[in-house]
Amino acid sequence: MDPIRAVVPCRACLSGEDLDWLGGGHSVSLALGLMTTVEVGTGTAPEEGGWSQEVWAFLRGRLPGLAARPPAVTVHSEAPAASGLSSSTARIVALFRAFADASVRGRRVTDATLTRWAYEFEFAVFHGGGMDHLAVVEGGALLLDGREQGLPVVRDRLEFPEEWRVIVVDSGTRKDTGHHIRDVRAQLAAGDPALAAYRAAADEASGRVWEALRGRDLAALGAAMSDAHAAMRDHQRMSTPLLEELREAALRSAGLPLKLSGAGGGGALVGVCPTAEVTATVARLSRDLGVSHPAARVIPTAAAPGGRGEPVPVAGGQRKGS
Repeated sequence: MDPIRAVVPCRACLSGEDLDWLGGGHSVSLALGLMTTVEVGTGTAPEEGGWSQEVWAFLRGRLPGLAARPPAVTVHSEAPAASGLSSSTARIVALFRAFADASVRGRRVTDATLTRWAYEFEFAVFHGGGMDHLAVVEGGALLLDGREQGLPVVRDRLEFPEEWRVIVVDSGTRKDTGHHIRDVRAQLAAGDPALAAYRAAADEASGRVWEALRGRDLAALGAAMSDAHAAMRDHQRMSTPLLEELREAALRSAGLPLKLSGAGGGGALVGVCPTAEVTATVARLSRDLGVSHPAARVIPTAAAPGGRGEPVPVAGGQRKGS
């Protein structure tokens, strides 16, 4: 019998951090081909805690007949950890899928159910939004309509152009989002004008990012992503001096606009370039950043289709296959 294995992409946020749970705005996510693989092995997991134990405990409340302890698993991730690319959500979703497939033989827990469970599991810990869960399950590019409670609505979906590639610049500094969601929720409750200005600017940028994707206009996409980054930096102080140095270096050496993916400071920046130019762009960035910022890492990747096996529901009653 083949081993039970779940392979899940990570995601970049092209615009609209936090708007997936603030409500009244739009975010754009893109699944990336930096994959997390969870494989169910033989035997049971050790006694110590961790995501495997906690996901299994969550599933035991929803799938009758599960053993007290989860099976042993091996986990491998191609995405840099704590980088704003949702590597933790990819791991959690992959655990949900692998455990469900290993435990419920002969029938498949639906993608919609699994996405909702993974969101509820993380919300109980972090009180954030559902962009990441939808992005890694649905794949491709998603335009999301934010909701203050529950998963965002998939407003539209596009396949990323084949003639484009994504370049990730990992800063080598880890994100720290421990207080971010709590602080932003406090801003929301207090009616902070800085948050209102950010929401307006980020929502406008998300609209332009989506139109650039739809029109396959790379220059417009870079400009809109740059404006999305500026909104994060100027209104909500999500960037850091190091990240700004990396953005300036990428523009100077390769003409590549970069945007921070995810909130909290540190982590990874993402940019998009023509497929035909990706090798030269990566070589130029690696050479120049190797001198000025040796801890940074340049990672080329492509968009990913995600792990969904069912048609994607789109707002308005239309359905688009993945």
